[in-house]
Amino acid sequence: MVLMPDEYIKRIIDSYIKEYLDLMGALSIEGPKWCGKTRTSEEFAGSILCIDNKDQIDSLKLAARSGVRAFLEGDTPRLIDEWQEVPEIWDAVRFEVDRRRKKGQFILTGSSAPPEGSVMHSGAGRIARVTMRPMSLFESGESNGQVSLEGLFDSDRTIDGYSELKVDALAYAITRGGWPESVGEPRDRAPKIATQYIKALINSDFSRFDLVKWDPNIVKRVIESISRNISTSASREAIRRDVNGAKGTVAESTIAAYINTMEKVFLLDNLPAWNPHMRSRTRLMRTPKWHFADPSIAAASLRASADALLADYKSFGLLFESMCIRDLRVYADPLDGRISYFRDNNGNEVDAIVELPGGKWGAVEIKLGGDRIDEGAKNLLKLERNIDTEYMKQPSFLMVLTADRYAYRRPDGVLVVPVGCLRN
Repeated sequence: MVLMPDEYIKRIIDSYIKEYLDLMGALSIEGPKWCGKTRTSEEFAGSILCIDNKDQIDSLKLAARSGVRAFLEGDTPRLIDEWQEVPEIWDAVRFEVDRRRKKGQFILTGSSAPPEGSVMHSGAGRIARVTMRPMSLFESGESNGQVSLEGLFDSDRTIDGYSELKVDALAYAITRGGWPESVGEPRDRAPKIATQYIKALINSDFSRFDLVKWDPNIVKRVIESISRNISTSASREAIRRDVNGAKGTVAESTIAAYINTMEKVFLLDNLPAWNPHMRSRTRLMRTPKWHFADPSIAAASLRASADALLADYKSFGLLFESMCIRDLRVYADPLDGRISYFRDNNGNEVDAIVELPGGKWGAVEIKLGGDRIDEGAKNLLKLERNIDTEYMKQPSFLMVLTADRYAYRRPDGVLVVPVGCLRN
């Protein structure tokens, strides 16, 4: 994709930002740094207050002691960027929405959670909350969008499509990531953005949180360990052992604090386990799968180039799965959908479950291609047979999401869809 210097890349979230501004008094957009929250919000804002540097934060915090009403004055929607740096803004916005009794008054963006106890009210009924993630392949212009996720929930599931994305292009897309600043950059430079993202988090953002023994080197090792366990449900104890190595002494509580902080800054976007009604009494796994906000974080942490991924089929497969999960989440968000995964204690597993309001659901296996497609289809059909349809609906679709080129429906009814054809 070739962009003009100031060209705005349209995002899937655009449509429901407008919807929520028409529906609610204020909208809070949260998500990782550099995913495009501010730039997207500027497209809707009438005025802007940016809280983006330490000197300004200190000044605004002092001013907030006398009240933050002045921060809210300006043409609407009033965008307040990184509002969590002055947490009093949240409750003030809630009060102001009640006072004005108008829709679409404020947009709040935040790349970390506010300090615990700093916000008195949830904002329910006044402030809508949405999550923004890095760009999907459809948003970056690499998926042609010939297959719609929303369309797969319709009764007619005839599909057809062809992806121009080759395997090497997908490996590059993983290492480059979905960061708007990286799209359009030269191929040798774009992956460096994820590396800088990690450095910024470790050396700056983590220091803002009350971590008793904050150590950048340990944070880096925790990120590397999670990267080695990406797309798996490895336990936190396994992460601790990996971080410690043979002679390490990092306490479990320290690693837990770092992981908690990674969640607060939206670095982690772990995938929860699904808990459906099953015909058998087989115990279901409940441990989440490890995922970052973007697969490029894991690739950068492991210093894995596109060529290195192509030479390491296992690592490529795990990072490809993580990229597909990111895209499925982006495509499901406008549908108010939820993404999870299924696994029981007999080892039966399906990589992604897409659930919509009203009980509709679809199951997705993520495979690079080749004979792994048959394996994915087998897993999906087995899950379908074991679902207790007395309590749950039949799946709207069973899909193998692949790195292959063609979209089609198999004789057994399972859909095969290249990630380079998928959209919301």
